[in-house]
Amino acid sequence: MSLIAGTASAQSPTNIFDPAGTPARTAMGLSILVLSVTLVIFLIVAGLLLYAIIRFRHRPTDSDREPAQIYGSNQIELSWTVIPILIVVTLFLTTTRVILVTEAIPKPPSAMDVTVIGHQFWWEYNYPKLGVVTANELHVPISDPSSPTPTYLTMSSADVSHSFWVPRLAGKMDLIPNRVNTMWIDPQATGLYLGQCAQYCGTQHAKMLLRVYAQTPQDFAAWIEQQKKPAVQDFPGNAAAAEGQTVFMKNACINCHAIKGTVATGRFGPDLTHLASRDTIASGPVPNTPENLRKWVNDPNTLKPGSLMPAMHLNDHDLDVITAYLTQLH
Repeated sequence: MSLIAGTASAQSPTNIFDPAGTPARTAMGLSILVLSVTLVIFLIVAGLLLYAIIRFRHRPTDSDREPAQIYGSNQIELSWTVIPILIVVTLFLTTTRVILVTEAIPKPPSAMDVTVIGHQFWWEYNYPKLGVVTANELHVPISDPSSPTPTYLTMSSADVSHSFWVPRLAGKMDLIPNRVNTMWIDPQATGLYLGQCAQYCGTQHAKMLLRVYAQTPQDFAAWIEQQKKPAVQDFPGNAAAAEGQTVFMKNACINCHAIKGTVATGRFGPDLTHLASRDTIASGPVPNTPENLRKWVNDPNTLKPGSLMPAMHLNDHDLDVITAYLTQLH
């Protein structure tokens, strides 16, 4: 089983058999138990079926008369009633224990809080104690097992049902309108952990991706300090970016997007204060390059059909200067 898990891990960044956090590790133990039980059942049933096929196959010396029929066996009926009940009870108790271990443990004082809001089709992350709001790329500090510092995610939805699922860190948790759910993660190694919205939420459900960056406490603190800063306002030597800022603030962009330190205070779309510091746009599937950013501003449906962001259809000059401005928002 470990060989299979290792091979799968090398092939997939979302492999449940390569856990990197306590909740995922606990869930993997349960998965291994369930797979083991079902494998034993399969081997027994397949073995009995194969035995019956070989033992009672038709032979040339057999007569054409139907063999004697035997009805009823208390021992067999008792076996296939009691054994499945014991298996179901065992799996039920084991699953209950996993739920209690992952959801009912006390929250440590050192835990970090993040509010997660699902939108069609992107993620909003709010660090309420740190004064940071960002989108689509979640940054968290790693947790040292000797001094746990888990990240608690308080989740809800702004529109339809979504589901937060990063397989290597934890099981999935649904984000439901008018309801608050909570889960926690504690990645113990730095790196990028990928996930996916696991609840069908509309035409772009498949491209509502998750990116969790686990960082050392020092790197995370530096990221927080950078995210707290207002957007760049002066662009010495970059006339295109300066003009792009003016064009951006005079267009409908500010009705949906916020940029800290400017008149843009919209909340319908992602916060763009530090857009250029993100690796991707469109909630994960598109690399954040000037070329892709220009295409996205002009018409998001060329990159993500079904996106709720309207096509701006600006002229080429305005597209160029707005792109120059957005690429400076580090």
